[in-house]
Amino acid sequence: MADVAMNPRQTVATIIGRPLEFYFNLRGRERDKRVQELLDAIELGEGFADRYPAELSGGQKQRVCIARALAAKPRMIICDEVTSALDPLVADGILKLLLDLQKREGVAYLFITHDIATVRAIADSIAVMYQGKVQRYGPKSEVLAPPFDDYTDLLLSSVPEMEIGWLERVLETRKMESAGN
Repeated sequence: MADVAMNPRQTVATIIGRPLEFYFNLRGRERDKRVQELLDAIELGEGFADRYPAELSGGQKQRVCIARALAAKPRMIICDEVTSALDPLVADGILKLLLDLQKREGVAYLFITHDIATVRAIADSIAVMYQGKVQRYGPKSEVLAPPFDDYTDLLLSSVPEMEIGWLERVLETRKMESAGN
């Protein structure tokens, strides 16, 4: 959760700048320039470097955490429930940003999530785990296709699917039931 991942007494520039100092010994203008490049990459841009975490929205905090991770130039980033505390529109923006950054930076992601919609949208390969053991693993197209083991079947069937027109059908059914009473 981005709220507890950042020191509330440090500015965004300090938060993103720490890995730049630690891994690459960047200081002063050189560090500040790279911080601004990372802010631009996460689509926050000018004016955010001097802000504190309390001044940011949930999506902006998540973006700052992503920039901090990218500052270390990793080959892989672990995303643990990266969209869980975000509203769907903001979560979609974060996923699009991650995909764009993956193309530009060549970074791989390991997602840990219960959000099947996120898995469907972003994963190439999936491991379904239960009690610390892999139940099913493979390309997304295979793991999300039947036949399923019992746990994967239960997991996938527990996710509500939004269908266009569902509310109208419910209202029509209730209207018909009321007319019959």
